[in-house]
Amino acid sequence: MVKFLDTLLGRSTPTSEEDYMDLDLEAYEESDASAPAMFVKIATVSDIKDSPRIKDEVYNGNIVIVDISRLKTDKIMYERVLKDLKEVAKDVNGDIIGLGDQRYVVITPMSVKISRDKIGGVG
Repeated sequence: MVKFLDTLLGRSTPTSEEDYMDLDLEAYEESDASAPAMFVKIATVSDIKDSPRIKDEVYNGNIVIVDISRLKTDKIMYERVLKDLKEVAKDVNGDIIGLGDQRYVVITPMSVKISRDKIGGVG
């Protein structure tokens, strides 16, 4: 273990081929062939008519990042769409959060929760 850490930290260099290990990547490649469990989809909403397609994606088990910045000029439409998106998150036992000065909303399906703790940065 110490020899490995020394090599990793640059204190010494491996001296023989015995210090290296071949990795069998076939197992990883085979798992790549299957369909993903979920997708992260990107959407833009400018009207309540855009809401059903977003809801369908969440019902299908995908995470959707929604640009709601076009709704900022129409407060009533903004509130209707957000209410609609909150309901779908509640229906599927998922989660919803606003990001970027409320320019974006992230909606997740069942069993995916969004942490409210920021990683790094200030604020």
